[in-house]
Amino acid sequence: MSNMIQCSIVSLHETLFSGQVRYLVLTGDYGELGVHAGHAPLLTTLPPGPARLMKENGEEEILFLSGGFLEVQPDQAIVLADVAVRASQLDEEAALDAKQNAEKMLGDSADDIDHAKAMKELDDALARLKAIQALKNKG
Repeated sequence: MSNMIQCSIVSLHETLFSGQVRYLVLTGDYGELGVHAGHAPLLTTLPPGPARLMKENGEEEILFLSGGFLEVQPDQAIVLADVAVRASQLDEEAALDAKQNAEKMLGDSADDIDHAKAMKELDDALARLKAIQALKNKG
C-alpha cells in the first residue's frame, strides 16, 4: 500500500490544491485531525482553522480554511471550504483589525448587536491569525 493519499482542497471559487500528499492535518470540531493513507472513512464538519499539507516532495504547505467539510476515504481526502487561502496570502494586520472589531462588538452592551455574527467574525479572525503563526513557526 502506498504511503500517499490523494488530497483535494476546494473552495467556492477555486481548487486550491489537488495532488498526492504524505499527510494532511486540519482543525476539526474536537481538535487537530491527522489524515494519512489508509485512514478509516470519515465525514466531519470543519470549523475555521489552519490546514497543513505534507506534499509528496516533502514540502509543507499551510492553508487557512474558513470552515467546511472533510470527507476521508482510505485513498483520498476531500476538503470543501467556503474560503480556502494559502497562509502566505493572509494579511496579518487585517486579521488583527477584524479580531479587535469583533471583540469590540462583543463588549458592546447595545441591544442591536448580533452576537452570533460577532462570534463568527472573532473565530474567523483568530483562525487566520493561527494560520499566520503556523506559517511563521514553519519558517
